Amino acid sequence: MTLYIDPATWPGHGRMWSHLVSDVSYEELHEFAASIGCPRRAFDRDHYDVPSERYADAVAAGAVEVGSKELVRRLTAAGLRRPKRRPSSPSSV
Repeated sequence: MTLYIDPATWPGHGRMWSHLVSDVSYEELHEFAASIGCPRRAFDRDHYDVPSERYADAVAAGAVEVGSKELVRRLTAAGLRRPKRRPSSPSSV
């Protein structure tokens, strides 16, 4: 089981956030996230948003620290990347 976490550099809701991903399966990701107390609502398409104050907990539980680009590379290579949907362009009438 290998989970990856990037540095807490993503701002939102008055906090800084990391991303937690698996390069094996979403099931593995959900199990790991639950084991460190991440609520399911923190799951966003292909990763968990982890607040900076929980970063050390994730690493202590076995998450491997990687940079953001490496995290996305591993997620994409595993075939687990789910990019955001682009809004549809309005059709012309």
